[in-house]
Amino acid sequence: MPTDAEAIAEQVFVALADPTRRAILATLAAEGPATATDLAARLPITRQAIAKHLALLAEAGLLTAEPGERRRVRYRLRSAPMQVAQQFLAALARDWDSPLEALKNHLDRSA
Repeated sequence: MPTDAEAIAEQVFVALADPTRRAILATLAAEGPATATDLAARLPITRQAIAKHLALLAEAGLLTAEPGERRRVRYRLRSAPMQVAQQFLAALARDWDSPLEALKNHLDRSA
């Protein structure tokens, strides 16, 4: 996983761009750690497709894979990359706030 905050945020945004990956993350957030088989039983997608999405989410650092019994791997959420992405968005929002406020004030004076 990259150490540069912008690169981490980019990986998070790419991972979150897919609705299936968002559904996987939401399921793990609501129900806790799960295997690919568990997730396939809960979501309308094959286990093989789930595994591909899990690999991308793990590559983005959003999941950790924990070995379980009988070689079953359980996936658990990691919040650190999401926090980096949130900080990146917060910085962008701060950069936008001032120009947007100036535009609002200008439009209010013009009206």
